[in-house]
Amino acid sequence: MNTTDLTKVKNYNYSETEKIFEKAQDFLPINGTDYVELYVGNAKQAAHFYKTALGFQDLAYSGLETGVRDKTSYVLQQGKIRLVLTSPFDNDSEISAHLKKHGDGVKVIALWVNDAYDAYEQTVSRGAKSYLQPETIKDEHGEIRRAGIHTYGDTIHMFIERKNYGGIFLPGFESLKTEYNPIPTGLKYIDHMVGNVELGEMDIWANFYANTLGFANLVTFDDKDISTEYTALMSKVMTNGNGYIKFPINEPAIGKKKSQVQEYLDFYHGPGCQHIAVATDDIVFTISEMKKRGVEFLYVPGTYYDTVGDRVGIIEEDLEELKKWGIMVDRDEEGYLLQIFTKPVEDRPTLFFEIIQRKGAKSFGKGNFQALFESIEAEQARRGTL
Repeated sequence: MNTTDLTKVKNYNYSETEKIFEKAQDFLPINGTDYVELYVGNAKQAAHFYKTALGFQDLAYSGLETGVRDKTSYVLQQGKIRLVLTSPFDNDSEISAHLKKHGDGVKVIALWVNDAYDAYEQTVSRGAKSYLQPETIKDEHGEIRRAGIHTYGDTIHMFIERKNYGGIFLPGFESLKTEYNPIPTGLKYIDHMVGNVELGEMDIWANFYANTLGFANLVTFDDKDISTEYTALMSKVMTNGNGYIKFPINEPAIGKKKSQVQEYLDFYHGPGCQHIAVATDDIVFTISEMKKRGVEFLYVPGTYYDTVGDRVGIIEEDLEELKKWGIMVDRDEEGYLLQIFTKPVEDRPTLFFEIIQRKGAKSFGKGNFQALFESIEAEQARRGTL
């Protein structure tokens, strides 16, 4: 597949987004993100955090009480987002090895497909490394067909086919209901998920998504777009044909000091998912709720708001209200977006979340990169890792 970056074409603008989607091959239709599974040191405590801090709700459970002897998993849901939090019982298991190397982090990015067996054959025949050969799992609610392939680092993609299943989540899970259910914070769906890879590997993995899964290159950012005096990175955003799945792939760029991508790679000990961007329809409500619950966000310098009005023009929100909560704004040819980033949600400076509200914009906040990087660098300096 031709992976030419259309952002380099003369007169390109984001109104041509649909043309990029059309470049994506349709041999692997994807309906959306099915779930994201994190391997964590203590799933019960992690579930309490995600419920309390981010407003997720109980959905399903698998563990000793359901006959599973080697691990336990809590499934949480908010809007269309499903998080699976899994901890091992066996010290010698793959999960334990993953935790020892990486700490808590994303292991599985599961994709909802029409035909899991075909998705596996299509991708493996194009060079993907097999993780799980196609299998059918059943219970009284029907059957799930699934299969898996490797992607960057120790991350995997599972293909999940649900058309013949009516259960709560997957066979082996039972419905989970508890008395503790803080209200949701307004999260709707996963907007995009960012992968950090090592220097020189961005094009390798961009081509992997293009050639193996049929994705197209939506936009490219180089070290001139994403840089400060001290650090820089490069990124290619890959998207599937309907635009439901967007995977930016980042690699570090040479700078005077250590970039956020290199810091991630050092502490995660290899490539992995750096952040999950989750969408909301009311970012002020979402952020105000999260801050009440103890979620920490990157600090945006007050001077950022001195010029943001000139840059983005008229918006519906009160700029003083956005400044109060540290919410950034950017505009493209199709509209504008509002976004904010949490600090890492683990002790290691690895995984964090982006909260985003789109008002027509299809872009990724390029106008905010400078302020964002300066905020991240300030946190790195506090950690002594810049």
